Amino acid sequence: MFKKNNYISLAEKGGKKPEVPEGLWKKCNVCKAAILAQDVKDGGYICPKCHNYFRIDTRQRIRMISDEGSFQEWDVGLQTKNPLHYKGYEEKIRMLQEKTGLDEAVVTGSVMIQGIKTAVGICDSRFIMASMGEVVGEKVTRMVERATKEKLPVILFACSGGARMQEGIISLMQMAKTAAALKRHSDAGLLYLSVLTNPTMGGVTASFAMLGDVILAEPGALIGFAGPRVIEQTIGQKLPEGFQKAEFLLEHGFIDRIVERKELKITIAKILLLHQKRKVPAIEKWEGKEVKSDMKPMVSAWERVQQSRRKDRPTGRDYIKHLFTDFIEFQGDRCYKEDKAILGGVAEFQGIPVTVIAQEKGGNTKESIVHNFGMPSPEGYRKALRLMKQAEKFGRPVVCFVDTPGAFCGVEAEERGQGEAIARNLLEMSNLKVPVLSIVIGEGGSGGALALAVADEVWMLENSIYSILSPEGFASILWKDSKRAKEAAGIMRLTAEDLRRMNVVEQVIPEEVNFSKECMEKVGRKLEKSIRAFLGKYQNMTVEELIEHRYERFRKY
Repeated sequence: MFKKNNYISLAEKGGKKPEVPEGLWKKCNVCKAAILAQDVKDGGYICPKCHNYFRIDTRQRIRMISDEGSFQEWDVGLQTKNPLHYKGYEEKIRMLQEKTGLDEAVVTGSVMIQGIKTAVGICDSRFIMASMGEVVGEKVTRMVERATKEKLPVILFACSGGARMQEGIISLMQMAKTAAALKRHSDAGLLYLSVLTNPTMGGVTASFAMLGDVILAEPGALIGFAGPRVIEQTIGQKLPEGFQKAEFLLEHGFIDRIVERKELKITIAKILLLHQKRKVPAIEKWEGKEVKSDMKPMVSAWERVQQSRRKDRPTGRDYIKHLFTDFIEFQGDRCYKEDKAILGGVAEFQGIPVTVIAQEKGGNTKESIVHNFGMPSPEGYRKALRLMKQAEKFGRPVVCFVDTPGAFCGVEAEERGQGEAIARNLLEMSNLKVPVLSIVIGEGGSGGALALAVADEVWMLENSIYSILSPEGFASILWKDSKRAKEAAGIMRLTAEDLRRMNVVEQVIPEEVNFSKECMEKVGRKLEKSIRAFLGKYQNMTVEELIEHRYERFRKY
């Protein structure tokens, strides 16, 4: 083999293939296909054959996510020490510094992302697999401290094999140090966005990587505490396909969403924008006027029940699409699982950032199965509470759409604490320091509905229902005959008009005849006007006034 004019002659090995420029081709480490290096570069360093994500260095990552020329590096030149006097460690550090041009395994600084100044840290796998030693922990901590002082959001791109073995217990201490700095940043009401790339393991996963207000991941990224090989050797079992991949973590509720590399910058920019401290636009003064309903008194309670359960009735997702802009869904309870019966995230309502949470039934049989027919499990309620507490941190109003026959009734729900999850929501919502509005759009079944309805005001759509239990359950318990559901509905006072007269709800929103997803325009306009007025009233209250008002609302019953 020899080089000539920067060409490698394969013919020298006995082959008959034409000469190709050195570095022109790249081999995918997953599918093993030979691919043009330029195609990989142009495609965001993704294999065009199997869609494998190649690791990218700091310089490339900065270019992909920031406004051109905006990066300013911080804390250059910190010296790596050798606390264990590990043989050859200093030499290895010097060699990697020369090879990569990096001081250490993380680069920190500030960037502009669509005009928003942001503190950023990027782990680089070329430097001892971006393991976290003292300098890595120090640079991350200093970045977070400076961001707290300058009131900047933080973005950290994690990629690491974990704690750095060569620095022993000093490396372990970096986990606590970075977490403590992030707690102060969080207490200052500032956003921390964590982006998990391949791989994110060990002590980095168990510290700053998993502490984001919002956690994103690249597709296929390996994310975990103990490595797959260590787990297999420990338990003596083969791990399931896809174990510890980003998709596995999304399903189990530990990350908010998986974002393709090409969509990452715009997704980050939208999240940053929705967390900007913006002046609330002028809102018309609250007049305290109820939206009058043209309900027909001849409609029976049982007919209302049937209307509330119609398959073509708008679901939570439909209201979100109709009333809000720039909705970004966040997923997971950070404990066990993603529950599709609860849909939640951040959006804008007429220029105001809000947190939106909805019980989602699905629009057809297939969707209903995915969403468990709108019956949340404990992890769904925990996800909702996580989003509400996040809204409290950033001063965003919360709008909830209630539509459930009840919380999921099953062995696994009881094992995971269904009652505790609902009770925790009631407790925390009663004292939430931001305005909360709940709108019953279909069925409001028992504690499963109340867990999203401890609000400053509760409204109901004309043909929605809200009750202690379903009519079938009511009849079964009192009369031991679920077939008497129609009779039960008549005495339960579960209709919107019943509850308005009982002062359980503040407004009843009139519906169109045969109200469905196709005719939401008038209802949408009424809701927009009412929500705007609601915000005008409650955003002008002090935190003390808001909490006291909510307490007294339930104290009167």
